[in-house]
Amino acid sequence: MSLARIKEVPLVLLLRFREHHSRALATVLTTAVIAYVGWKIVQSPEQALQFAFNGLPVGAVYALLALGFTLVYSTVWFFDLYYGAAAALGAYGVFYLRSQDFLGGRYDVNNHFVNIVFAAVVAGVVAWALHENFHSRLRSRFHPNLPLALGVLLSGAVGIYVWLVLANPSQLNAMLSPLIGVMVMAAAAWVLHRAWRRLSLTTSLAPILAIAPAAALGAYCGFLVATTPESSLYLSWGVSCVLAGAVSLALYRGLYVYMRLRAKSPLIMLVASLGILLAITAIITIVFRAAPRPLPDAFGSDVWTVAGANIKAFNVFAIGVALAGFAGLLLLLKKTAFGTAVRAIGDDEEVSKVVGINTTVVIAVVFFIGAVFAALAGILSGHDTAIQPRMGLLLLLKGWIASVIGGIGNLHGAIIGGFALGMIEQFGIWDLAGEWKDVISFVVLIIFLSFWPQGLLPRR
Repeated sequence: MSLARIKEVPLVLLLRFREHHSRALATVLTTAVIAYVGWKIVQSPEQALQFAFNGLPVGAVYALLALGFTLVYSTVWFFDLYYGAAAALGAYGVFYLRSQDFLGGRYDVNNHFVNIVFAAVVAGVVAWALHENFHSRLRSRFHPNLPLALGVLLSGAVGIYVWLVLANPSQLNAMLSPLIGVMVMAAAAWVLHRAWRRLSLTTSLAPILAIAPAAALGAYCGFLVATTPESSLYLSWGVSCVLAGAVSLALYRGLYVYMRLRAKSPLIMLVASLGILLAITAIITIVFRAAPRPLPDAFGSDVWTVAGANIKAFNVFAIGVALAGFAGLLLLLKKTAFGTAVRAIGDDEEVSKVVGINTTVVIAVVFFIGAVFAALAGILSGHDTAIQPRMGLLLLLKGWIASVIGGIGNLHGAIIGGFALGMIEQFGIWDLAGEWKDVISFVVLIIFLSFWPQGLLPRR
């Protein structure tokens, strides 16, 4: 054996000793935590069930954040901190649209400048989407200026429609009823068309047979929304999520694309997204002030009692939303051509370009979806507690911790990590004050980074 090899032996032994020591310490810590929780459960089963009921809806919020965060990170491989701002935008979007009617007229925060900015962002996103999908096709068939003119007119019309919706929050259900009717009609027509093709039925009456019932269903749904003012709260959820997603898509297409080409450094992208998060937080503080604000009650205030423990119906709904979001995202990535493109870009973006995938469009849609998940998490959190401008930063950190616990880059890990963190926080304050929750979360983060850096379900 050479002298160099002999010198390497003590180093190898030292590394093995440290690894064995770390595993032993991690095992001791895990055993101690499980023993403590088991002892407390035996002491007071009803209180343990109450902590579990408290932890699950909080975990659902963390899971939604972790899902959006994981989707974006596993595609472009950098941490986009804007999603903290997206969570705050979602919550404050509901407050902006519904505070005047549902909170007794105590708040009137409608701002013409805010309406114009969001209308312009949505119009820009629509114009870009039309250009990417239809401009080249129509230009080869018609006059070159015709697609451009149509795109400007259509995106301008969408921008004006968005401005009208935001400027008239008291008529939200009436303003959105035509859009909902058209969306339901399009979805129903698509389903009927697919069913018709699957049955292999061909007739000249096929278009009429598909469109007529779809149009009737769309008209009925639009009428139902227009005549139900109570639906305005839940419509504001959709509007807030779409606006947060549109801002994310605009940031990616208008800023991140060029920064990724020039900087080629995840650290620079991280700093840029941090600046965006802080800027949006400051703007929210200016528009809405720093004081905490309430959101209207959703589904009433009924409390269900199970085995001596209480849980609100809205909390059950939040858990269901997180599970449904995970299932939908999994189906999207595993069963669609879009999902195949996303996974290909995550594996190698340059090769994806070579094989013909429009990576810019696919990644833009990924950013949109991720922001929608974050905004939905902010909305659910805001209805459960009060909202305040800096809530996005804390929710972002909790979503990131959940991703670390579950395994960064793994969707299954994101959902498990979110619920696990929510439960750990609640059981961790059994004998402590509620203010210790954040401390417990960061202690868990340090432990996982020290002993299980790959998380519970490492990405393969």
